[in-house]
Amino acid sequence: MDDDCTFCRIVAGDGSVRVVYEDERTVAFLDRRPATTGHTLVAPRVHEEELLTTDASATHAVFRTVETVSTALEETLDPDGFSLFHTSGPLVGTVEHAHVHLVPRFEDDDVSLSLPRDRLTADDGAELAARIRERL
Repeated sequence: MDDDCTFCRIVAGDGSVRVVYEDERTVAFLDRRPATTGHTLVAPRVHEEELLTTDASATHAVFRTVETVSTALEETLDPDGFSLFHTSGPLVGTVEHAHVHLVPRFEDDDVSLSLPRDRLTADDGAELAARIRERL
């Protein structure tokens, strides 16, 4: 546990959030500043800054909780879909405790998750794919 981490305090039982699900490895709670109704954060109980490069069992536990909570949100809110995202590194936010955003989507919401796009040429794609495969 990191005493300076807001999410570690939440995991430890800070009553200022509304927990919707918890198990021995994860906690899911409503975002205090939701993008939509039901916007939920899913975090591992252990303090990890990066979800995708930590212990595989912790990562799997988080995504099992995402699946469990998304099913409950689907049954509760009947959204038109979901946006799911995880970001990491100093450029993406102020929380340094790994977590996933689970955002129910509705036809009339104002959420925009657009990404600027470029073209991947055949040569660049082949070269990049080969470089990635070398690391697997």
